[in-house]
Amino acid sequence: MRFILYLFALLSVLFSGALFGFFYAWVCSTMWGLDTLPPSVAIQSMQAMNESVRNAVFAPVFFGTWLVLLVTAVIAFRARCRGAAVAFLLSALVCLFGATVLTMSVNVPMNEELARVTLPLSEADAEPVWTAFSDRWQEWNLARTLASGVGLAFAALGLALVSRRPARSV
Repeated sequence: MRFILYLFALLSVLFSGALFGFFYAWVCSTMWGLDTLPPSVAIQSMQAMNESVRNAVFAPVFFGTWLVLLVTAVIAFRARCRGAAVAFLLSALVCLFGATVLTMSVNVPMNEELARVTLPLSEADAEPVWTAFSDRWQEWNLARTLASGVGLAFAALGLALVSRRPARSV
């Protein structure tokens, strides 16, 4: 049980870190870079990135992080590591609602709306489309970045608690 708990605790931190890192990269580089481009190029680039993110490499982290965290919480609870169980459960809830549900209910519909923009557009026509999209999208991306950062912090706390206190057999 101890090995399984450590394995899942580590996996939880890795998945949480990957989720946070993905959103963080959009905050500190990708969107800033797109905002420096002509709006029609930014729209076309964002359309391409949104299409490419639907892949088998990203899907497990995006859809599975909260589930890995929840499984880890159950394992920690069964191993009588109550503090760690609570930390992993909180992380699972934050990642589920603050990252996955938020993305699916806000960012994805915005991406789908942008995907329906037919190019080429004149820069005069593209500029208000991109500005409205980018500003709102970045606000919501910041929210999911902060949420996934909190989720990562809870997962790291859970790992620290698991490491500090030996797990008991069930």
